[in-house]
Amino acid sequence: MATSGGNGPATGLAPVYTAARARLGLVAALWVVAAVGWVWTARQMRGMDAGPWTSLGSLGWFLGVWTVMMAAMMFPSVAPTVALYARMTKRRSPLRPWLFSAGYLLTWTVAGLIAYTVGVTATRILGDALAWHNAGRALAGTTLIVAAIYEVTPLKDVCLGKCRSPLGVLLGSWREGNAGAVRMGARNGAWCVGCCWALMASLFALGVMSVPWMALVAGIIAVEKTVPWHRKVVTYATSAVLLVLGILVLVAPDMLPALVIPSGDRMPMS
Repeated sequence: MATSGGNGPATGLAPVYTAARARLGLVAALWVVAAVGWVWTARQMRGMDAGPWTSLGSLGWFLGVWTVMMAAMMFPSVAPTVALYARMTKRRSPLRPWLFSAGYLLTWTVAGLIAYTVGVTATRILGDALAWHNAGRALAGTTLIVAAIYEVTPLKDVCLGKCRSPLGVLLGSWREGNAGAVRMGARNGAWCVGCCWALMASLFALGVMSVPWMALVAGIIAVEKTVPWHRKVVTYATSAVLLVLGILVLVAPDMLPALVIPSGDRMPMS
């Protein structure tokens, strides 16, 4: 397993690359699921991007869209880890890699439920105070800047190290059986949430129903977790991008071509 200052493939990524090459069919299947998720999500979100703090709709609708979004955004970057798990369980059950993936999605679904609860509660308590032309713009910019700061914290480094060195994580939390596969996937998802929660908060700040911003955040996550560069280089680059976005939202939001400026008087979170 990679140490905190590990250098990618020489320490943590080599096993997942090897496993991905050995399990190309599984990796391709996960990419197909992600592609279907992107198409479905784009159709569901058509005409719904109202900018930062876009309406989240009903709980059931939001969780359905959120879960498909997470499959679309996360499966490409987690596919090598699932392939590694599949290689380690190849004599046990071909179903377990999919149960592992289901556990991974379950953790992200819980994260979405928490985000929905926070958003709806904040709107009901603060109401118009969170409208874009009141505190909404400042909140969006501040969220992006906080995300930029989180990128260079020790906690982010630990979580990203787990995501980029999954062999040690899998071996250290091994559970047998189908239930064990779900639990291991959920545990892997928890490390991923720890790694990516600030990026997801940034997505809410930029417009959670915006496919372009969703694609940008998904791309950043994939680069952070799978590109064989020294992870300090990746995290500092990501931090710089988020910092620039946050400053632009605060001082010149019109300079962001994909940002929809809310025109309503209320922050439509529910």
